[in-house]
Amino acid sequence: MADKRQRRHENTDSDTEEVLPTKTPHLSPKSVPFQKRLKPDSTILETLKQLAFSVKNPPESSSKKPTTLSEISPALSSSCREVTDLSLSSVQSEIETLIFSLTKSILSENGFSFNVPSRASSNHLYIPELDRIVLKDKSSSRPFAAVGSVRKATITARIMSLIHQLCVKSIHVTKRDLFYTDVKLFQDQSQSDSVLDDVSCVLGCTRSSLNVVASEKGVVVGRLIFSDNGDMIDCTKMGVGGKAIPPNIDRVGDMESDALFVLLVEKDAAFMRLAEDRFYNRFPCIIITAKGQPDVATRLFLKKMKVELNLPVLALVDSDPYGLKILSVYGCGSKNMSYDSANLTTPDIKWLGIRPSDLDKYKIPEQCRLPMTEQDIKTGKDLLEEDFVKKNPGWVQELELMVKTKQKAEIQALSSFGFQYLSEVYLPLKLQQRDWL
Repeated sequence: MADKRQRRHENTDSDTEEVLPTKTPHLSPKSVPFQKRLKPDSTILETLKQLAFSVKNPPESSSKKPTTLSEISPALSSSCREVTDLSLSSVQSEIETLIFSLTKSILSENGFSFNVPSRASSNHLYIPELDRIVLKDKSSSRPFAAVGSVRKATITARIMSLIHQLCVKSIHVTKRDLFYTDVKLFQDQSQSDSVLDDVSCVLGCTRSSLNVVASEKGVVVGRLIFSDNGDMIDCTKMGVGGKAIPPNIDRVGDMESDALFVLLVEKDAAFMRLAEDRFYNRFPCIIITAKGQPDVATRLFLKKMKVELNLPVLALVDSDPYGLKILSVYGCGSKNMSYDSANLTTPDIKWLGIRPSDLDKYKIPEQCRLPMTEQDIKTGKDLLEEDFVKKNPGWVQELELMVKTKQKAEIQALSSFGFQYLSEVYLPLKLQQRDWL
């Protein structure tokens, strides 16, 4: 009996030794493309260390590049504007000063009108030196006494009144809360949300300075410890779902990490796969997603990680025009919130995958490739006309290939080779080959 127990223990030890980090025990080498090309994890880790070192120790020439709009403004053909973080007392003071001037105008029998910076698509400028979109300094009048603008002027005044209350009480509310304070006037939340951005522009402050936040959406997991309103959070102990990113970035502080890079993921499904496989333990990283379209809180959190931890950021998005648009919002900003691009953009994000060239390179089955719709093709062609795309020859080449083949694919297409192909073959091989743009 003792011999049997001994043999049983020996077999158990043997099984444990066979499951090495460099192997992929859940996938069969015979059926999985490129699995045999993987080198030991130690080799891939050395590549990641070199990448992290290059980010933390950039060449002297890059340190001389302008980083703020004020540094480059004299050389621009158009004047531009940006907002800044303001304290609650400063926001309150700005509102009171504006209302006082409007009151004087009313008492002078001139009525009142808001001078609102235009956020129209024609009033934006991409600045290559900063690699982000900014808002030009063009404004439009929003008079109360005009039929076409009376309602929007009323909404603007109402939003300012509500923001003033938040400043006085020093509390936060969600955009949904704001909408429900006057449903009859706002009618639809998109209208109150839009005017909220207008108010930020008028007051010259970031939207987070207004103490209005969106509901929690983004999540983070991996090699990151930070404080959330005084509570220390260890993101390696957050399970498959990860830690919800706080909607109020002011609550976040004391970031610590031994990660070598940040992995920005477009979709929740891919995030869960990587979290469950503990990809961040095999290759020390922080994994973050906004579960689709980037929200303000996730963009602010990513920027904060980049600034405080100074890590390279690699992006994993779908191989379609919208995946690249999502990547560009994180990196260059959105036209809708270009007034706050300095705070919301994370420079130098690498496009890791899934790229159009990967479909053939990794032999994605035809049945897993989707035909692009006419709208998809139009969006792809429109992106090719954007300055921030033209600046990246690799992006142009990939987009042209996508439009030419009229094929797109989701990250989940990799599951055709096995549920864990993403974490055990595709991403390790990408990192090993330094295959990013």
